[in-house]
Parts: sequence; structure tokens; C-alpha cells
Amino acid sequence: MRQIKTARPCGIIRGMHSLATSVRALTFDVFGTVVDWRRSVIAEGQALGARTGLQADWAALADAWRKGYFASMAKVARGELAWDTIDALHRQVLDHLLPRFGLQSLGEADRAHFNTVWHRLAPWPDTVDGLTRLKQRLTITTLSNGNLSLLVAMAKHGGLPWDAVLTAELFGRFKPDPAVYLGAARLLGLAPEQVLMVAAHPFDLVAAQKVGLKTAYIPRPEEYGPGGPMEAVGDAVFDIVATDLVDLARQLGA
Repeated sequence: MRQIKTARPCGIIRGMHSLATSVRALTFDVFGTVVDWRRSVIAEGQALGARTGLQADWAALADAWRKGYFASMAKVARGELAWDTIDALHRQVLDHLLPRFGLQSLGEADRAHFNTVWHRLAPWPDTVDGLTRLKQRLTITTLSNGNLSLLVAMAKHGGLPWDAVLTAELFGRFKPDPAVYLGAARLLGLAPEQVLMVAAHPFDLVAAQKVGLKTAYIPRPEEYGPGGPMEAVGDAVFDIVATDLVDLARQLGA
């Protein structure tokens, strides 16, 4: 057992076990794990403000938008909202937030374009190098709640070298529903224990563990900005803990 030190305490995590002979594929959470959504949304908001002359607290808007995304998925899970793509849910949240931030005059074309900022998120500095190394010996694929068109556009934008793009959209569910993790393993033609779920979010990894996937935790203390909140790990135990994706590749011998 070893304690992983981040900007804030995150609990006790197990050290890495050698998975080289058992794991065949890695499935990745994307928002926050692979890409820096917050800085990307803020930067595009600032550019939108400069172009339109509208001013807003873009950081607060980014955080509220992300919070609304989770709230919308929770409503879908409870049956209070019909299942829809993340693009559609993002747009519903955005339209709700714009008046709060003084942006109600934003026109339809600008709203539609800003909503697709989630297609243009920048990778973390270690992402492309780490994924490229991992791809040399393992299958690497997304396993995100983002819809397929969003994830494909993001991969093109950020140069993300996926072998495949798997999404919760394929199963009509959102993570952490067990059907998403098991469905990914099935589509890859693998047993759950041959799949390693990689995420910066413990809730995602715990859900994957419950249905038999192996897990790798990549803390991203800057996801919500310097000093921002991190999801508590508690007493969760994962198969691998890595500082970033390059470190994950090193630990897996790639």
C-alpha cells in the first residue's frame, strides 16, 4: 500500500501490479483524464467575448457547465430526462446558464459554435506522447460519455491516436452504468479482466472494478484549476496509480 500525494489528500491506493501478461486493451475516460476541458472552455469563451464584445466570468461558466453536465446525466439515470447525446445535454445546460452570466443576447450561430467547444478540447501535455507509447503494445480506446461525433472531432483536433472510439452512446446508457464497461469489453472481444480502465475520477474506476475490469488511476489535480476540488478516493484501491499517461506507459512497459 502506498499513499499518492497530490495537491490535496486523496486516500490510500495500492501500488502497481504487473499486468503485462493479462491486459490486452486500455479504455480511457476522456474529459479531465485525457483532455484539459476547463482551460479549453475558458479560452474559447474569452475568444467569443473578444469577438462579440460580451463579458462574462468564463471560468465560473465553465465550472457551472460541467456541473450541469453531471446533473443532466443523473436525471437521465433516474428516468427524469430522456436519454440524449452529450452534445444535446450540453446545449440544454448552456441555454439555461447564459442568462445567469449576462450572455442571453448571444445569437444562435454563436451558441451552436460555443456548444461544440467540447469537440475542441486540448490534450494535457503528456497525453499524445503517453497514448502513442501505449498504442505500440496495447489497444487503446476511449470509453467516454461523450457522443461518437464529439469524440471523433476531439481526436482529430488534438491528434489523439486512438485505435477505436467507444462511447456510452453505443449502449444508450451513461457511465457509471455497468452496461457501458461490460459492453466495451464485449465489443473488444475481451473478458473484463483483460481490459484496463484509465481515469482521473475514482467513481469511474470503482464502477469499472465492480464488473471485473482492471483499473489505473491518473490524478489530475489541475482539472478544476489551481486549488480546485478533486474527487475523494477514500479507501478505494486500484491496480495502477500513475502520475500521467507517460508514467502509465512506463509502468506497462511501453
